[in-house]
Amino acid sequence: MTRLLVLRPQPGAEATVAKARERGLKAVAVPLFEIEPIAWNPPEVAGFDGLLLTSANAVRMAGDGLKALRGLKAYTVGEATAEAAREAGFDIAATGDSGVDRLLGSLEPDLKLLHPCGADRREPSEAKQKIIPIPVYRAKPVEAPDLSGAEAGIALVHSPRAGRRLAELVSDRERISIAAISEAAAEAVGDGWRTVRAAEKPSDDALLALAASLCDNPHPK
Repeated sequence: MTRLLVLRPQPGAEATVAKARERGLKAVAVPLFEIEPIAWNPPEVAGFDGLLLTSANAVRMAGDGLKALRGLKAYTVGEATAEAAREAGFDIAATGDSGVDRLLGSLEPDLKLLHPCGADRREPSEAKQKIIPIPVYRAKPVEAPDLSGAEAGIALVHSPRAGRRLAELVSDRERISIAAISEAAAEAVGDGWRTVRAAEKPSDDALLALAASLCDNPHPK
């Protein structure tokens, strides 16, 4: 059976592995990054209309400072992020399923949103809202991840940064397939892989569906 390498940081990696095994896929977690918190101070909430959350890591890593923001409704990218926000005591105003750009495109353009985020935040491409980022965590590269099982397998790439890191670590690429969560993540891995495909939606479920299709047909056109 084709082996899937899940490269995202913990605890997301184990969540993806569990979903993969529910589909009957052989998956193993090989995180390329470790998530660690960044010291930050919460601003006054009075000047904001809501909270933009694009990763459950922001909720997990923000610490006690997040309590000061509970008066703001949360706009979340994906159900996993929404679930983490609910558990942290937030009311969910809207949840997207196709990435941050699509979510913001569905919201009122005059909103002012506070965005607890990672240090390597990607700027939304066409946001009409005023978004104020505040880094609360960073992704630290794992020095020597065990990629020995990657040969003749499928690497699941959850972000452009993970794609670039994978490209730095792997030189012999001809027998490795890439299943990427977005076109940007697919482009980040570069050339020379057996095949590179992007999921139809930027979600874990869509990514695993793509991985399953690559297991059945490792050389799609």
